[in-house]
Amino acid sequence: MDNKPIDVARLGAIRCVIAPEPRTTLEGDQRRDREGNPLWITGLSIRQVTGRRTDVVHVVTSGQPQGVTEGSEIQVTNLWANEWAVDGRTGTTYRADAIIPVSASGGGAAPAATPAGLRGKSAGGDS
Repeated sequence: MDNKPIDVARLGAIRCVIAPEPRTTLEGDQRRDREGNPLWITGLSIRQVTGRRTDVVHVVTSGQPQGVTEGSEIQVTNLWANEWAVDGRTGTTYRADAIIPVSASGGGAAPAATPAGLRGKSAGGDS
């Protein structure tokens, strides 16, 4: 297992696409971390700073992220990627210390209104 820190300052806009849900076992029990805290999983879309590429990652946190709803812009604290391999399968899991919504006063929690003449086209400043 290889844990790698991710510099979130180098990422573009991050939004919640799947609200926090309990991370469960196959039997339906909520998973817990080493200290016994319940684990939660949240789906995030990360738009790269340049270009039009967007990735979706599922990030695990200890404890339920508060105030995070689908579509909200969020901030991620102490994000780590963990590459794994089990029985010939490989993947990457993501963990963070916290996922918090960007406050409305912080500038950017609400999406900008789309001008009527741009319906159906990107109004996000893509070139």
